[in-house]
Amino acid sequence: MNPAFSVIFLTALIGTGQGLFLALYTGESYATVELLPRQGNDFYVVGCAISLAFLIAGLVASFFHLGHPERAWRAAASWRTSWLSREVIVLPLVMGLVACYGLAHYMNVGPELFGIRKDPHNLVTLLIGSLGAVATFGLFICTGMIYACIRFIQEWATPLTVINYLLLGTASGFIFASAYSVYYAPELVRFYGGWAIIITGTALLTRAASLIRNGRIKRRTTMQTAIGVRHQKITQRSQGFMGGSFNTREFFHGKTQFFLRSIKWLFLILVFPVPILLLFMGINGNTELLIVAFVVQYTGLIAERWFFFAQANHPQNLYYQTVG
Repeated sequence: MNPAFSVIFLTALIGTGQGLFLALYTGESYATVELLPRQGNDFYVVGCAISLAFLIAGLVASFFHLGHPERAWRAAASWRTSWLSREVIVLPLVMGLVACYGLAHYMNVGPELFGIRKDPHNLVTLLIGSLGAVATFGLFICTGMIYACIRFIQEWATPLTVINYLLLGTASGFIFASAYSVYYAPELVRFYGGWAIIITGTALLTRAASLIRNGRIKRRTTMQTAIGVRHQKITQRSQGFMGGSFNTREFFHGKTQFFLRSIKWLFLILVFPVPILLLFMGINGNTELLIVAFVVQYTGLIAERWFFFAQANHPQNLYYQTVG
């Protein structure tokens, strides 16, 4: 497939925003049961604002992929059968809940709204946060299933697609939370940094598993089945016309195998071992490296998303291998 950078930035940006919100809610949940020190409302307000900024930036990026942005609202019409329509519905829901979560902290809303005696732990924000967490996981599923449900693109048609979207987005968000905590809650740096290492390490295992799986795929479609000829040796000399077309532009990236391998090793290095090393160093004193860890991993995630789309081999490419 030919990767569209608008979609690449959409998935990378909203993944970080989702992961950051999950980090904020996880921190408050731990603090509720006194496993972490409680933070002031400003910590959550600013964090939610940043998370919302990532989500909005991703939404804006998606408009560059539309031929008619003014008709974007129609994308939600097929929610019964389309995972894309479900994503279009769930994304604003997540944004709304993130905004409500931050607003509840900003207004210092307490449980007395429900006639309950004021408690040291804010039950209202926990309730909104739990709804937001459920919606966030739902958005990860919707985004991943847009690709995993396409059975004829075998590289995508696996549960690992959804799992990798979830883990990579969450890892990015937790790394950002660790860097954010340096300035707003230093006592949480080790907590977020430790979880970021665990999630990034787990994401390495699942992404490596998907790469190994994709490298061993047995194609269901061959040149013989594509044209209905059983001869064992068939060579394509022409694609049927002398120039490019929509098919050759949209379904094939046009890069060499060397370039693909270079991008693969680039993202494997930038997304996994380098950030993990920087996180270890960051949570043990060199906190400035946590910002570097996020920047390095996010750069690698852009490369990972590009490779994810470029590696997908659409069956129609059997017809368009050679211009002639």
